Amino acid sequence: MDRRQCIQGLAALALAAGVPARAQEHKPIQIIVPFGPGGSGDISARMLSEFLTKKTGRAVVVDNRPGGNGIIGVEAVRGAPADGSVLLLATTSTHLANPALFTRLPYDPGRDFRLVGSFGPGSTYMLVRPDAPYKTLQEFVRAARAAPGAINYGHFNATSKVTAALFAHEAGVQLTPIPYKQVGQAMSELIAGQIQVVFTDTVQGDSFVSSGQLRALAVHSDARLKRYPDLPLIAESIPNFTIRGGFLGIAVPAATPMATQQQLNGWINEAVTTDPIKSRLEGFAFSPASVGLPELAAFEREERAKWKQYVQIAGIEIQ
Repeated sequence: MDRRQCIQGLAALALAAGVPARAQEHKPIQIIVPFGPGGSGDISARMLSEFLTKKTGRAVVVDNRPGGNGIIGVEAVRGAPADGSVLLLATTSTHLANPALFTRLPYDPGRDFRLVGSFGPGSTYMLVRPDAPYKTLQEFVRAARAAPGAINYGHFNATSKVTAALFAHEAGVQLTPIPYKQVGQAMSELIAGQIQVVFTDTVQGDSFVSSGQLRALAVHSDARLKRYPDLPLIAESIPNFTIRGGFLGIAVPAATPMATQQQLNGWINEAVTTDPIKSRLEGFAFSPASVGLPELAAFEREERAKWKQYVQIAGIEIQ
């Protein structure tokens, strides 16, 4: 091979190597939400998709994959290309509660995924019907103690189940769990009076509270909500109820290159600390902030260990 042929060959290899990189810049981004439409994850993912579309010029699609406590959606991302084109809406259920509830979980959050962003720590509403006979948290507890098992709570994912069970344990009451596949079903049944209480994060509960369809008896948060300063904290009456509020974030397959993880982390941090997303999240009683990759990894490890303790304290049978 002469010198000219060698140069031509090297140029061809360089050109071929550059094609995937250039193509990647225009590849659509898919955000898989492992729960149904209308929930907090769906709302947050759609806010982020609008931001990423403007930021990158790429098509960004939200794909709801509900089922199996979020496991179906998680598995779809675990087997996806590790190139930043398929993102997972990671939640308290998928990354913290599921590992504590299932002994044969088909995925390992710490091994199979990397968190690359967070929408901030959230808060949790304790919701009842507006005409419920108990107007305060203390009245609810007295009613539950007077009729053990007569009050039903609806749960639609691992987070809502563990939160309600832990509340019952710490309040010294017996509540009956009623499972639902999606949050919308639980809310409809609560409005209809088929169940009496639902614990849900403030993002997906906000529209029900603000419209008057449901009433918040109390909220679980680091401090009283600015929007509802008269709404008491659950911990004001039940100090041992220390479970963290809802977590929402973005995860990618663990094999995703670090440069891609860092780029996604930068985009998400910009999104959640910039209006209009920042204001919307704060309106939902979330506390958005810029969080680096090492801090996200440490948060996940620490919280996953806590959720194992919550399940044990609440006496929930591990499946």
